[in-house]
Amino acid sequence: MTERFDYLVLGSGVAGLSFALRMAEHGTVAIVTKKASVESNTNYAQGGIAAVMDAADSYEQHIQDTLVAGAGLCDPEVVAFVVREGPERVRELMAFGARFSRENGRLHLGREGGHSANRIVHAADATGREVERALLASVRNHPNIRIFEYHFAIELITEHHLGQYVSRLRPDIHCFGAYVLDEKNDVVKTFLAKATLLATGGSGQVYLHTTNPAIATGDGVAMAYRAKARIANMEFIQFHPTSLYHPAANSFLISEAVRGEGGLLYNQAGERFMPKYDPRAELAPRDIVARAIDDQLKQRGEDYVLLDISHRPADRIREHFPTIYETCLRYGIDITREPIPVVPA
Repeated sequence: MTERFDYLVLGSGVAGLSFALRMAEHGTVAIVTKKASVESNTNYAQGGIAAVMDAADSYEQHIQDTLVAGAGLCDPEVVAFVVREGPERVRELMAFGARFSRENGRLHLGREGGHSANRIVHAADATGREVERALLASVRNHPNIRIFEYHFAIELITEHHLGQYVSRLRPDIHCFGAYVLDEKNDVVKTFLAKATLLATGGSGQVYLHTTNPAIATGDGVAMAYRAKARIANMEFIQFHPTSLYHPAANSFLISEAVRGEGGLLYNQAGERFMPKYDPRAELAPRDIVARAIDDQLKQRGEDYVLLDISHRPADRIREHFPTIYETCLRYGIDITREPIPVVPA
């Protein structure tokens, strides 16, 4: 069976859905996703979106914060472009219907590690879920877009599949679409398109402990590699400093925004340790905090450290972190009264 569209999008997170909505103004779009369309890394993101949305903040300050956190590894031109585009992309999400947290009628801007100003636009502690909801609603209402759920992309179609020899050194390899397994009907379909976008997320599931959802298995990267596409920056795998340590919790993410709201890290002896590792303490960038926690665990032979936000007003904790509060409560932890056991993942 052959499906023909102008544009083929593999993946249904924020990147794939945003691209689909833009391209739908120029032609027909197919979105292929291996599970339900809502299942994406985007849907599990908690903290928020960093963007200059306050007159007291500036692009220059945000750019500098990013370059410092990047430890010399960032491309300054890309950083400047992303930072300057940020506010307009937030407004675009709001135009699509995303409802972000507000205080006194204005966007409530949180704080996260590595940032010198409050610039985190968020929807309580379930920002990704709200972004995914809004974009999916817009996609489903667009007449030029079709979503194919439970369709597993297995191979990109290139000249190789047309009987031509393709060398990895060849500069002009073309993609004509993808072979896709329709899991419900157990049949492989051919999707043909003028342009194909891989927006398939990462490969966090290669690790035993990960806050990524079960779908993060790196399929898109593997397909791109087999198609002889150029793969870059594969060595950059981010470890989030704070996932819930509990035998039944499956590495549930504890948002960085908890530290931004004043959460403090302690070892099991009750010693606050982050000031020893970085002058920014708990608000240091994620890689520094994750390494500091790892160092503490190895030094002390312990399985977890403690993240404590209980000194903040209970009502404020429940308001800003309803998902984290309810999830921890299911595991017997009341974060308004006691610290949260956490480990990097």
